[in-house]
Amino acid sequence: MITTLEKEITFRYLKTRKKDGFLNIISIFSFIGISLGVAVLIIVMSVMNGFRTELINKIVGFNPHATLEFYGGKNDLKTLKNSKIKNKIKNTIISNYSEGIILTRSNDSNNYQNKTKGIMLRGYLLDQFRNLSIINNEDYFGKKKLLQDSISIGEELSINLNLNIGDKVAIMSPTGIQTIIGSLPKQKIFTVTSIYKSGLADFDNNIAFINLNTLEDLFDVDKKNRKLEIYFFEPKEIENLKIELVKLFEMNNIYTWSDMNSSLFSALKVERNVMFIILSLIIIVAAFNIISGLTILVKNKTRDIAILKSIGVLNKSIVKIFFFVGVIIGTSATFFGIILGVLFSLYVENIREFLSNTFNIGLFPEEIYFLSKMPSEINFTSIFIISFSSILITTIVSIFPAIKAARLDTVKALKYE
Repeated sequence: MITTLEKEITFRYLKTRKKDGFLNIISIFSFIGISLGVAVLIIVMSVMNGFRTELINKIVGFNPHATLEFYGGKNDLKTLKNSKIKNKIKNTIISNYSEGIILTRSNDSNNYQNKTKGIMLRGYLLDQFRNLSIINNEDYFGKKKLLQDSISIGEELSINLNLNIGDKVAIMSPTGIQTIIGSLPKQKIFTVTSIYKSGLADFDNNIAFINLNTLEDLFDVDKKNRKLEIYFFEPKEIENLKIELVKLFEMNNIYTWSDMNSSLFSALKVERNVMFIILSLIIIVAAFNIISGLTILVKNKTRDIAILKSIGVLNKSIVKIFFFVGVIIGTSATFFGIILGVLFSLYVENIREFLSNTFNIGLFPEEIYFLSKMPSEINFTSIFIISFSSILITTIVSIFPAIKAARLDTVKALKYE
């Protein structure tokens, strides 16, 4: 416990005085440094959390949450319908995938050889295609039906190949047909009936949708190898949901959106941890200013410390006084940094727009990041860890100067007074 005397002296040393000019500057810079360090950490963590959430939302809005492949397993959907997990399932869709080459037609010929690109084709039944989330968002244009000769492509692919709704394209299959001149790859003409936008260029540029029966005929895909796409009400709980699916279908191959993007999210996690460590150095550097400030304070207050000790103030009281001076500076700076960081995180998009409009510069351009606004998500766990780390660092660096003050020799300090 801190006594009234210790409290009075602590707050007296915290007050600014003209004769302590250099000391006050050090204290101010310590306060500002710790506050900025905490604020920057909160802002960076919030923006990175926002990026991760936006990325997850786009991935689960485009890809199936879980996919069942029945290779060597039993295709028994009754097991799924009669299980406890059925109440967590929003929708199930049958699909099949294959890879092919898309060819666009030249303006001056009927040959589909002007531009080519390898793409992933996803096949869906006519009545199930309209149930996909990507089909029902505001950035989808065109028909919601996949007829035998219809194809739905991404916005990036349409730009790169200069395609619009109603244009004709050819899809070439790697499987061949025998002719009098040898084996030739299968090829079929499709009409672009819709264009989607997922918000991620990798999807929009490399994936197209066609009718399931057409895909199986064109690519000679066995119907027994069809996949079952499962969509959950809570896709972010996919790890626990996958465990339940594995128990139901032990002989089947099951993979989720998390499995398909594990390397990406691992990279994001590593990047976030590295950023936390690097930016924590700001707090550490600022905290060392507290050591400098307290050391100078001890030097300036040598006479006062000696008088206090001569009238019977214990060494532990001296330690408490200077220790609490450092802790109060660090703690108050931390809380100020929290307020600053949270406010900046809440209005980061408004600040970005203001800076962009004022200086006429493109901060966070949509064509690069494929997000219309800068994302930010405040995580209270991260704020607690940052705050705890900051207070812990400032507490540790306050110990040494406080102990040094208590070890001051009273006789030497008062010898020339």
